[in-house]
Amino acid sequence: MPGNSERRGKRVVSKKGAVKGSGGKNRQSLAGRGRTLPADERPWHKGYSGDEPLPQKTGRKQENERRAAAAEGRAPKVGQPGTKRTAGKGPFGARATQLKNPRVSPGRKSVAPKDGPELLVGRNPVVEALRTHVPATALYVAIGIDMDERVKEAVRTAAERGVAILEITRLELDRMTGGVLHQGLGLQVPPYAYEPFEDLLAASLESAAPLLVALDGITDPRNLGAIIRSAAAFGADGVFLTERRSAAITATAWRTSAGAAARVKVSQVTNLTRSLKQCQDRGYVVVGLDADGETDLYALEAAVGPLVVVVGSEGRGLSRLVGQTCDLRVGIPMVSDVESLNASVAAAVTLAEVSRRRRL
Repeated sequence: MPGNSERRGKRVVSKKGAVKGSGGKNRQSLAGRGRTLPADERPWHKGYSGDEPLPQKTGRKQENERRAAAAEGRAPKVGQPGTKRTAGKGPFGARATQLKNPRVSPGRKSVAPKDGPELLVGRNPVVEALRTHVPATALYVAIGIDMDERVKEAVRTAAERGVAILEITRLELDRMTGGVLHQGLGLQVPPYAYEPFEDLLAASLESAAPLLVALDGITDPRNLGAIIRSAAAFGADGVFLTERRSAAITATAWRTSAGAAARVKVSQVTNLTRSLKQCQDRGYVVVGLDADGETDLYALEAAVGPLVVVVGSEGRGLSRLVGQTCDLRVGIPMVSDVESLNASVAAAVTLAEVSRRRRL
């Protein structure tokens, strides 16, 4: 194209021969980089064929600093190669280094460890848990809370039981609860210690009338707590449930059980069907609660011997494999057209009838 100058590479040369450049500031960028090394001559490439060890892949500034430090006999002023960091602005505008997985800031929801303590919140739930002697390690009280009768009772009961009472800000309590409405009170409950299934089975066989309760897919912790309470009331030796797809002993289950979870042994098993077969091998009769069961509860003669009562889930009842494993399917007779009973209610009715037969 016609003009006063023509481009040659990255330099602009006028017709008079004067070079229009950057004044030497970008001289390095204008210089050639030389030939490209093949893969077998690059020490950092996986195709390198030399005998020298592969160096860490770093930037040019870091490598120059390491060479200068080695020549001067000092430690380099750069981080160790391979360390993963995320740079960010500090509070005063300086560059700051933040490690991976930073600490959760106040007001953000934190993720509690799976087997860590649980926080029971709310004035009524905290007071009920303390009344029923739910194990607790600390009572958190928000600073400036309205001291009504429930708060006073919670503080008084915690002090009588030797539970640590800690005053914290509402912002900190918000962070601990993940934004759940807490009403200024939080009770820290330790993780539940489950009984090994083999120990539960052996201890049950030592009783005069062995009785166990198995739970097949009970996902509501309130139902779980209510079943544990009924098991304690009617003399069951223990309860076992699956590790997956089942409710665990949480603070809600503790509160619903009215403290019975401290008196009844509870086990978690990997495979419920396999555990039921273990019970059958030890002489237990396994009966599953089913609305369409062929055996009437009030005609259950096996109730006086070693027995396992299986309670199905709230919606679908017994699973297919568990139902096939049961020796008997037991139905509760009802005079009305009610479709079915709640899982915890059905368990309570069945355990009450078993207890009545055994007393007779």
